[in-house]
Amino acid sequence: MSTTSLPTRPVLRPREDPGLPARLARSAAANQGGRVRTADFGGWLADRGRAHDFSVDRIAFAELDGWSFESGTGNLVHRSGRFFTVEGLSAATDEGPHRGWHQPIIVQPEVGILGILAKEFDGVLHFLMQAKMEPGNPNLLQLSPTVQATRSNYTKVHKGLDVKYLDYFVTPGRGQVLADALQSEHGSWFYRKSNRNMIVEALDDVPLYDDFCWLTLGQINELLHQDLVINMDARTVLSCMPEYGQELGTEHGPSAGERALHTDAELLSWFTGERSRRELRVERVPLASVPGWVRGERSVDHEEGRYFKVVAVSVRAASREVSKWTQPLFEPVGAGVTAFVARRIGGVLHVLAHARVEGGFLDTVELGPTVQCTPANWDHLPSADRPPFLDLVLAPHGGRVRYEAVHSEEGGRFLNADSRTLVVECDDAPLDPPPGYRWVTPAQLRSLVRHGHYVNVQARTLLACLGAMGGDGR
Repeated sequence: MSTTSLPTRPVLRPREDPGLPARLARSAAANQGGRVRTADFGGWLADRGRAHDFSVDRIAFAELDGWSFESGTGNLVHRSGRFFTVEGLSAATDEGPHRGWHQPIIVQPEVGILGILAKEFDGVLHFLMQAKMEPGNPNLLQLSPTVQATRSNYTKVHKGLDVKYLDYFVTPGRGQVLADALQSEHGSWFYRKSNRNMIVEALDDVPLYDDFCWLTLGQINELLHQDLVINMDARTVLSCMPEYGQELGTEHGPSAGERALHTDAELLSWFTGERSRRELRVERVPLASVPGWVRGERSVDHEEGRYFKVVAVSVRAASREVSKWTQPLFEPVGAGVTAFVARRIGGVLHVLAHARVEGGFLDTVELGPTVQCTPANWDHLPSADRPPFLDLVLAPHGGRVRYEAVHSEEGGRFLNADSRTLVVECDDAPLDPPPGYRWVTPAQLRSLVRHGHYVNVQARTLLACLGAMGGDGR
């Protein structure tokens, strides 16, 4: 007589790990790691630099191997048809001094993986960071995520070595996912580019390879206060860290993480309204037809010498999956400034976010810093057309600089793209800011970062820096 098995009752679990915030807070409080002492880290990083042969040389476009300007369009393309292309963009928007413009832009439709592996040692979470050489970094070697790879890289279009630790991020069941979201890259230089930002806790023993080290969150936060140490890809993943610290609340009232000038529903409604009312019309056009840009033997430049240029480099990096290659890079003209203006409202730290329109955004508007610009690009304009709050963050009279460091942007595509990164607390900052700006708490930003395309990459860097200040900036 056959029997039919009864269906198994599904096991319900908590929607979120209730113990994770405490584990992250314990890691953030651990300034000395169990694998690399903080005092020894600088020596370790210098040793990794000496262990490999690194060089980056500027070359003429004619010396590029596998790259060429396409006949007809003038687009800069790779012979494989993969990696990325440099094309032209025509854009028009409804506000600001620059309502229509043309520019080169990087088109890279594939989604890359930025992943940090976590593991507990002696009861404290550690995170596996990589000393990675990127040709655009001014100091070449910086700390990156465990995995930082485009699809072309990890599918080995370049016919190079395997990407170490990749299985933890692409194979289900290899670890416990702590964070996972698609996030945008630079909307001013990439056309609708996204990366998968992940934090995964390993469930098994993890081999430790050269150029990798385990650090606590507290150690990483200390390193975020140093210039040019934590790269952009690591910073954006760190910004996706689940919330683990809150401001002190009132004795009997809600904690600061639950209090804000605007409720979450009000904030989302305002942001949705900004996306609805702003207009952005973009069109990819041939690079050869972009007005105002001139192609020479060694660079593509704006005729006024502003903004950025497209250049070519030859790279040697013995520690990479491919040891030598050539490629184009975008090089900004001048150093950038990325800053949050902050103030306490009802005893709770808030930062002033800007609903920014950028030509390469997937959905027109994302929340950015209070100030995000290269000041030299605005020097020729009257003061009324300069970015709001720029003068305040450059010379914060009456304000207090709570955080300051120099960080570079993505070194795999941008050359010497450094920004002075600031959090300036100012009690006189207006509670009723100009249109397009809104006061938000770091906790509200963290809740938005759990979803893709709400918070831009520069604001995510600042969110990571707020976390490094302690208690999300307290």
